[in-house]
Amino acid sequence: MTYDGNEYNKLAMEYDPIKIGSIDGTDTEPHDRAILRALRSEYTPNKLVKGNPKHTIFIGRLNHRTTQETIQSEFSKFGKVLHCRLVKDIVTGKSKQYAFVEFEKIDSVDKALKHMHAEYLDGSEIIVEREAERRLMGWRPRRLGGGFGGRKESGQLRFGCREKPHRKPIIVATGDGPPTKWYYNN
Repeated sequence: MTYDGNEYNKLAMEYDPIKIGSIDGTDTEPHDRAILRALRSEYTPNKLVKGNPKHTIFIGRLNHRTTQETIQSEFSKFGKVLHCRLVKDIVTGKSKQYAFVEFEKIDSVDKALKHMHAEYLDGSEIIVEREAERRLMGWRPRRLGGGFGGRKESGQLRFGCREKPHRKPIIVATGDGPPTKWYYNN
């Protein structure tokens, strides 16, 4: 939580891969290779994306057969959908199994987050989160070691691991000089 002068803001304003990967937000060193990859990566948000990021949600882990029409009809239960986009591979045209939905009102976003997260759509348990790319400074997508979502089987905290304890850390040589970076063996 951050203090903005009058009240506490319960939503993060900046993305820090180390804190996202920390169980309590106090870690200062990366504990796995994905966090190291996120810290070393460079990412520029897509400037062509239109719409209000505060009214947009991210839907992940979709079934490969889920269509844009199915997403639109399921999420229109929570309010007027201004834009729905199922992300597809440029070359093959197949679904990348995630989508974005922009609502007319912020109340609709809150309802969708509350009622659709961890629900089943076309036989797959989906995740529903606020859009982060344009909302959080420093955002890194999952392909670069960042992100929030994922599966418990990955063994990484920021990917939902609350049941598996961390393994013992190992030290990794980072190039010049003595080994300095800590992360957990996967």
